[in-house]
Amino acid sequence: MTNLKKIYSTILGDNFPKQLTISFDDQTLVYRKRTWAIVKEDGSVDEQGLRYGENPNQQAALYELVNGNLTLGDCKFIEPGNGLVSAITIDDMLRVGKHPGKINLTDVDNGLNIIKYLMAKPAAVILKHNNPCGAAWADDLPTAFQRALYCDRIAAFGGAVILNRPCDR
Repeated sequence: MTNLKKIYSTILGDNFPKQLTISFDDQTLVYRKRTWAIVKEDGSVDEQGLRYGENPNQQAALYELVNGNLTLGDCKFIEPGNGLVSAITIDDMLRVGKHPGKINLTDVDNGLNIIKYLMAKPAAVILKHNNPCGAAWADDLPTAFQRALYCDRIAAFGGAVILNRPCDR
């Protein structure tokens, strides 16, 4: 069991570039690889990208658009600073001293895609490994969370919780 825990907490190095530039026609998009910094027990700072990909033996990277805008005809798609998952901060994501893994961010991304349809009332969505474990709304956020959790408490253990209102406890 100790080896399994170590496998899932180890941050793989990655061979992905720090920056990507994509040019086509008269458009240029510049993406920067996201990293997070954690202060280790000895006081040193460990700055790394994603912990791992879909599985612990796979490398992964998350890129954030920092310059440019994808425009097709009259439609503008992505603008710098408007990312959801790529905009997650250390305080938003890091728990128990671990960098996020790809599956964590996939869960958050898919949770945001679900909760956007539940904005009329306080709502909660729980996902684990890209599978919704519960979604509920109520007159208050604690009740919405409890209902979402009780959809499948076992599957929800260790999953990502997405809320549509601020939470302070």
